[in-house]
Amino acid sequence: MASFSSSTSLSSPLYTWPVETRHMDFLCFGKRIEKARCVAVYAATEEQRSPKRRVVVTGVGVVSPIGHDADLFYHHLLEGVSGITEIQGFDCSKFPTRIAGEIQNFSADGWVAPKLVNRADKSMLYMLTAGKKALVDGGVTEDVMSELDKSKCGILIGSALGGLKVCSDAVEASRVSHKKMKPFSIPFGSHNMGSAILAMDLGWMGPNYAINANGATSNFCILSAANHIVRGNTDMMLCGGSESALIPIGLGGFIACQALSKRNSDPTRASRPWDMERDGSVLGEGAGVLLLEELHHAQKRRAKIYAEILGGSFTCDAYNVTDPHPNGAGVVMCIEKALAQSGLSREDVNYINAHACSTPEGDLREYEAIIHCFGHNPELKINSTKSMIGNLLGAAGAVEAIATIKAIQTGWIHPNLNLENPDKDFDTNVVVGTKKEQLDIKVALSNSFGFGGLNSCILLAPFNG
Repeated sequence: MASFSSSTSLSSPLYTWPVETRHMDFLCFGKRIEKARCVAVYAATEEQRSPKRRVVVTGVGVVSPIGHDADLFYHHLLEGVSGITEIQGFDCSKFPTRIAGEIQNFSADGWVAPKLVNRADKSMLYMLTAGKKALVDGGVTEDVMSELDKSKCGILIGSALGGLKVCSDAVEASRVSHKKMKPFSIPFGSHNMGSAILAMDLGWMGPNYAINANGATSNFCILSAANHIVRGNTDMMLCGGSESALIPIGLGGFIACQALSKRNSDPTRASRPWDMERDGSVLGEGAGVLLLEELHHAQKRRAKIYAEILGGSFTCDAYNVTDPHPNGAGVVMCIEKALAQSGLSREDVNYINAHACSTPEGDLREYEAIIHCFGHNPELKINSTKSMIGNLLGAAGAVEAIATIKAIQTGWIHPNLNLENPDKDFDTNVVVGTKKEQLDIKVALSNSFGFGGLNSCILLAPFNG
């Protein structure tokens, strides 16, 4: 089992293995980048990491624009079903972008208490529902729950924008009078409250917090949750992300960033990663939650095991608020660190679920970084889940990790919807076309990036005992 680490301070509690810092030059796409201070984290000896603790995925829960059941969600991905539609939740007729991966038929009945449904933001409701579905999928029945050491069960589910509507409503109420503000405005607008409410429901008393890393949020949460298990802090973790930003302030803010597609007349064809006619990202909403478990803990209760998390990495471009590094330095560093820390060679990876969010520059830079790291491996296949559901921001990484896990489980990888005229810079033998393909996945890489130059990747593989 490889070590997990981030590129944060060495004093971080997530660091459990020996580390060495050094300066090194990065040669990226033929250009030498200035010396960077890097952290190399080496796999410890058996004595240093005894007892050996491996992390496996034993349950998944999803709420998405194309389905709220993991199997249905992936079936729709394989069939190329788009969840991008005209926005119905509010009047956006005066906005230049009027389309999104909006969830239009959702009920939290049976998953969330009615009183909470009336108080909470949709982001929280999606997260609570997906979290409980992950437990059901993982076979965590009442009997199993009663046997758990709840001090070693934690929750780490994040969001990029949190309870945005709760906050927006509070601002509008305050314009009338502070007395009009609801008592839950601040608590339910906080990023961490969803994880906290879920812990209250379950009685889980282990680590409980949220990470906000914009579009990379879910991967940060998943890797940090895995770290808690590796270190022995916990035996079981619910982790992932949730997002619901489809309100005027959310849509308007991204329009102001000039980040969104304006293909309003043809919503299902708007999100088109790697296609020559791509003109921007499409917002989406939803939640993805993974149930992670220490291997022996899972085996003891005879849980089904979907996949094993081999490792991952975080880095920062340290370049621009919204634009990717022109040489892909941060992404290259992120992938190479993840491979090195997991003890893998680049030939081991034959499937990549890319961040690719249909932006002209972002898709190109990520593709170049991937080819730089993996070469032209004839076995390698790359696709983008965002082509069908849009960019779920803080939930994207978890929902895409679930798609990756389902690809491992089924042996089928979903198409890249709308890849009708591939950009000349992309190898169509590597980038999946508009039809699903069979693939015996050896190791999968799932990328998620965010504003601020935040990069993250997770390595998953079939569980082989």
